[in-house]
Amino acid sequence: MSELTKEELLAMANKPAAEALRLHPFYRGKVQTALKCAVRGLEDFSIWYTPGVAAPCRAIQEHEELVYEYTNKGNTVAVVSDGTRVLGLGDIGPAAAMPVMEGKALLFKYLGGVDAVPICLDTKDPYRIILAVKWLQPSFGGVNLEDIEQPKCFRVLDMLRSDPEIHIPVWHDDQQGTATVILAALINALKLVGKRMDEIKVSVIGTGAANVATIRLLVASGVRFGNIYACDSKGLLHPEREDIARRKIEFVDKWRICQLSNAEGRRGGPAEAMRGTDVCIGLSKPGPGTILPEWVKGMAEDAIVFPCANPVPEIWPWEAKEAGARIVGTGRSDFPNQINNSLGFPAIFRGVLDVRATTITDEMAIAAAEELARFQEERGLDEEHIMPTMSDWEVFPREAAAVGVKAQEQGVARLRLSYEELLRKAEDTIRHAQDMTRFMMEKGIIPPIPL
Repeated sequence: MSELTKEELLAMANKPAAEALRLHPFYRGKVQTALKCAVRGLEDFSIWYTPGVAAPCRAIQEHEELVYEYTNKGNTVAVVSDGTRVLGLGDIGPAAAMPVMEGKALLFKYLGGVDAVPICLDTKDPYRIILAVKWLQPSFGGVNLEDIEQPKCFRVLDMLRSDPEIHIPVWHDDQQGTATVILAALINALKLVGKRMDEIKVSVIGTGAANVATIRLLVASGVRFGNIYACDSKGLLHPEREDIARRKIEFVDKWRICQLSNAEGRRGGPAEAMRGTDVCIGLSKPGPGTILPEWVKGMAEDAIVFPCANPVPEIWPWEAKEAGARIVGTGRSDFPNQINNSLGFPAIFRGVLDVRATTITDEMAIAAAEELARFQEERGLDEEHIMPTMSDWEVFPREAAAVGVKAQEQGVARLRLSYEELLRKAEDTIRHAQDMTRFMMEKGIIPPIPL
């Protein structure tokens, strides 16, 4: 355990929530609109607005692709949610989801140089969400779906990605983003414990959107499907789960896991799912106490445990370590080995936007995960440093460039740029966003945080 006492660790873990309640009303939000063009005087309005603006409008009408050259569409992403599955809070509604979506927009800008707009929809109807995204398409270079409950989230993402009328990338960060960073963390953790991806057994606690996508990426990266033991609130998944079979059209991915995982035919709950496994990935009900220390004790030697529920992990890291886990990672920044989507989506969208990709494939997500892992390996791996942190800003341009190259290889990019060109472009854009924030803080445009 850390040199800090358990009481001190718990107090540290609770501090961000208290600070959030103090500072959110002080700033009244986290993002705003800022100009990017020069305004030398009021006469410039005739260029940026009427009558001059009619000329680029006509040009775009004749050649629609020029919208990327004449507007900010190519660097703007919509963060779309209905507020039905927020963090560890559940269905709190679109208004209550706004702080999260604004936070997402903040991370998009600061870490990826991407302009993001939070859009919380006052509907739970998946088909209306799909229509809303289609209607928004002309204004955005991409769409980040966020905090939408399952199984609706699968239907929304799949229908939008397969719709021939959608020409911009649509991504569900709770699925694809979470899976990407977990894969990156696992790649490096396995290097430290000396185990191979195609030999490990993996227990998965929670089969919501995040873990369903994680299972898909793990299998694509070499984990044997039969060596995965997935558990939901009713127990282990297996072919005789009639409750899932009755809704297999609705829960297509979950039913597939029932059919292909759990080769040993295990029955029971999390304890049985985790027995003898090398890796445990938790994306379920916030803890503590969702994963018990005795279940960790039953895992294989040199166990890897990723309790990633937010805002509180399924088991505290020090409890997992005391129970025998060798490497532990959570979704929180105040513990070692943060496994958080913020290491993925800003850079992935940076790379996607820079080549004007039409979609984001699993192969592009895997390329991002491999670059994340490679970056930290070059910096040095140990049991408390398996992942970069958000302060390692250099990782984001590298990740973006890797994604842009993979998009071109797969034929889903509209522009062709070399790795070096993509790297330089991403570095310049991200550095500009961070320099702008620092300048505004230095000048008092962004007020200092009150003591």
